[in-house]
Amino acid sequence: MSQPQEKATYGYSGQEYSKFKKYAWLVLLSFGFTYLFFYNGRQNINLVLPLMKEEFSSNLGTIGVVSSALFWCYAFGQLVSGRLGSYFGYKKLMMAGVIASAVLNVLISFQNNLVVIAILWGLNGFCQAMVWSNGVGVINKWWPKDKRGFASGLATAFSGVAQAVTYLTVNWCLILNPEWGWRAGFRFPIIPMVLILIAFVAFFKEKPEDVGLKPFVELDNVADEKAKLAEQELSKKGFFYPYKLLFSEPKVIIFCLISAIAGIGRYGLLTWIPTYFTEELNLSLKNDMFTYIVLPLGQACAMFVFPFITDKIFKGKREPMLILASIVACLGLVTFPFFKTQLPATIMLFVVGVFSMVTGVIWAIAGDMGGRALSSTVVGVLDWAVYMGAAIQASVFGFVKESLGWSAIFITIGCLYIVLMVLTLLARKMKMKKL
Repeated sequence: MSQPQEKATYGYSGQEYSKFKKYAWLVLLSFGFTYLFFYNGRQNINLVLPLMKEEFSSNLGTIGVVSSALFWCYAFGQLVSGRLGSYFGYKKLMMAGVIASAVLNVLISFQNNLVVIAILWGLNGFCQAMVWSNGVGVINKWWPKDKRGFASGLATAFSGVAQAVTYLTVNWCLILNPEWGWRAGFRFPIIPMVLILIAFVAFFKEKPEDVGLKPFVELDNVADEKAKLAEQELSKKGFFYPYKLLFSEPKVIIFCLISAIAGIGRYGLLTWIPTYFTEELNLSLKNDMFTYIVLPLGQACAMFVFPFITDKIFKGKREPMLILASIVACLGLVTFPFFKTQLPATIMLFVVGVFSMVTGVIWAIAGDMGGRALSSTVVGVLDWAVYMGAAIQASVFGFVKESLGWSAIFITIGCLYIVLMVLTLLARKMKMKKL
């Protein structure tokens, strides 16, 4: 955060502001590093789909449906996890999610039935959903609006780097334990996911009041007063009131659709690119590791850069970044399947990874729409939409490939980004009526 100035100390004295900055960073980094290893219990399945297909003598469509179980349950878990966190404690719910996910991953590694694996994988999705919306909601209690794009972008960037960490960790486990086959990807990668909880418990604080500080004051006095009134009003309402409020807002509905397309784009690539490289370009995870991880690296770059651009260049306006990214993502996705050699395909995949990854901008928008009072619930609602998109692609794209080939998947995703651009143009002028 910037050096304290009279106009930007958010209602704190000099000493209080120094303390506030320190804990804001500790909260952000402890959440980020926890999430850095959290994908070891979620993205691991993408790297072993070919091995599972071979062992169970199944087709890609069926295996895709199994992997989609996590997305369906994660989506509906996100819908309620933000509210559950506000009732039972954000930190407690997040810790429970990490531990339960680790246990379920290990259980899956001992199964021999795809139906049982799908059920356990779905339960894992619900547990994984306990972490993200609650973590982002807490971050919004520590980072004011003019810093929120950076904070949400950095948090999302950790999740992008986490995808690369998962690729490296699972590959290492497959090399060390080839006799375990796909099961290796569900065992040892879970260890760092659990160990990082030690730092999380020590440094993650739910709100400034937990360290003896009052809540920060926004630079925009009108927005700050509005946030306080919203928090007071919500404290008098029941569990489902925020959902009634949010789903009555046309702008929230539009951003749910935008988020769903973002989910199809992000997870459509993460789910199928490893299998595409194996089948179409005859690459292997063991020998061509860099090509495999260039997608999550590109997505991580977007998460660092996009929110920063919206704060510094577009002065807090998030929509122009979505429009620009949509155009480039569409062009990249439509041309990607025509690159049939490794180096050009790798370069184009990096470009596609960067510009298709717009969720970092979406989380900043969620914070803007919900403020401190509703940010975790808005994040949960939009992440529900993201994973509804992810679930749909995982359930459908395997059959699309079997019927129409790999090109149909990438061209479909590219066309959807044009729809995302149109929806963003519609949302630009829309105001929140009740928030």
